[in-house]
Amino acid sequence: MTESMERPALAHSQAKESGRSGRNRRAGWLVPAALIALSAVPVIAGSTRLSQLAAGGPITHDSVRYFATPLPVVAHIISVTLFSVLGALQFAPGLRRRRPAWHRAMGRLLVPSGLVSAFTGLWMTLFYPHLSNDSALLVGLRLVFGTFMIVSLVLGFAAIRRRDVTRHRAWMTRGYAIGMGAGTQLLTVGPWMALAGEPGPLPRALLMGAGWVINLAVAEWAVRRRPARASTARRSGAGTPVSS
Repeated sequence: MTESMERPALAHSQAKESGRSGRNRRAGWLVPAALIALSAVPVIAGSTRLSQLAAGGPITHDSVRYFATPLPVVAHIISVTLFSVLGALQFAPGLRRRRPAWHRAMGRLLVPSGLVSAFTGLWMTLFYPHLSNDSALLVGLRLVFGTFMIVSLVLGFAAIRRRDVTRHRAWMTRGYAIGMGAGTQLLTVGPWMALAGEPGPLPRALLMGAGWVINLAVAEWAVRRRPARASTARRSGAGTPVSS
């Protein structure tokens, strides 16, 4: 009698646990999905630019510099696309836990693609002819954030070589945040363009700079929140953070 009563209770408990696990898995994909959505428009724009370069046109006043020297922009678009998508998948905790080898393999592609993206971005800032509304402030911001992206990725790689997972995650998160600046800049520049048209040199620089600052602020919040969350999990016996 007791055994027959325990079986339904056990089945109910297992079903409840399975449902909770399923919800956690779905929640774990919310951040990667949001990051991929944020990068969608820049990736599509980059794909369009590649198609135009392959077809030989149309050539506009803004794009003539790309046709004159296409290699840097082609390398930039391809590396940014890889960096955006692979980086987003690294934020899926279930993927890190269940497939650590795949997580590490993606990381080996992520760091080089991020570095190529940053270095080509710096090259284009320094050597491509500037547009009429590219102010000195915007050029300076691009150089500062591009350099910081390189530093972040190098420090993140160095940290994982020392098996310092906490610092690795922190620096890689910062580097990824800078690399995703184009997506957020659509959200900062877009409303201005909708309401007032093309921004002038100073507003454009400030709005684009705001995209990088917002991303870094969110990244820093996530970095500082993670150790506290991990400490709570250890105290409650839920386990330790998964190694990258």
